[in-house]
Amino acid sequence: MSYTWIVEPVTLWQADPKIWINILTSWMHFLKISRRIALAIPFFLLFSADVVLHGQTEQASAVSPNNMPDAPVPANQQEQQAPPSPAPPSTPADSQAPAAPPAPPPQTKSQREQAEEDLKREEKQRILGIMPDFNMMNNADAPPLSPKQKFHLFWKSSTDPYVFFVSAFVAGYGQAQNSNAGYGQGAEGYFKRFGASYADTFDGNLWGNAILPVWWHEDPRYFRKGTGSGGSRMLHAALSTVWCRRDNGTWGPNYANVAGNFIGGAISNLYYPSANRGVGLVFSNGLTVTAEGAVGAQLVEFWPDILRHYRNKKNKQADAQTQPADTAAQK
Repeated sequence: MSYTWIVEPVTLWQADPKIWINILTSWMHFLKISRRIALAIPFFLLFSADVVLHGQTEQASAVSPNNMPDAPVPANQQEQQAPPSPAPPSTPADSQAPAAPPAPPPQTKSQREQAEEDLKREEKQRILGIMPDFNMMNNADAPPLSPKQKFHLFWKSSTDPYVFFVSAFVAGYGQAQNSNAGYGQGAEGYFKRFGASYADTFDGNLWGNAILPVWWHEDPRYFRKGTGSGGSRMLHAALSTVWCRRDNGTWGPNYANVAGNFIGGAISNLYYPSANRGVGLVFSNGLTVTAEGAVGAQLVEFWPDILRHYRNKKNKQADAQTQPADTAAQK
């Protein structure tokens, strides 16, 4: 998802160290209220996830062999059953009857069919029941998406109501701060900011999740690690913006995502006010979206753990409330 902060346009041949220092300083403040909220939520939830993982580790260490369930008894050690009754003698008619044909082997799904099922399941994934999580895949061995499926995933992610809601919020905040002043104020200025915010998102998704992944045979989805230490999982999530799985199952640089972010930043020069266009806009948009992807991937990685923790906690509370009632009924 793309957002924009104001950077004074400057050409590379006119730049001097002081100007570049000012640009870098302004980039350090690119997290406005909307960005701070977006970043605060993942880190708050990550703290909860760390508590969950720590609690799971303590529970695992508390399990002793005496508490483990008995292993199933092998078949050769079970009590012998009564000998089967002798089969009735066969008749000539039985001996002449043709044998039944063997059952056909179960049909295996093709990779395209399996990918289609995965895609339908992914389209139902949401964080907090609101934020779309369509690009998250739990199965590291999932079949690759076809070009048509990659474009379908891009379209689904770019036309979700949540995307329009975020664009509307960013446009309202930008108008309140009078960012991109060339858009003006009033209804016209608001809808120009809304269109620019949504166009940033749409362009980035189109190039980074559809066109370039099809061209370079890269998978635009995030493959969740799900196991290991919290640090290794955080590193895996952060690197997902620059490291991805390819259609042949190998891993390599995420050219499509990084290049798509900068292409989207370059396209934004077509509709941003002239005072905000230039090289600075390209790099600010591209770097911003790449950084936001690294932060957002943390929430995608740990959200299932957080959700599982609170569901288990809720179930334990429900069990604790039903036990006294059952005891009173027995008395």
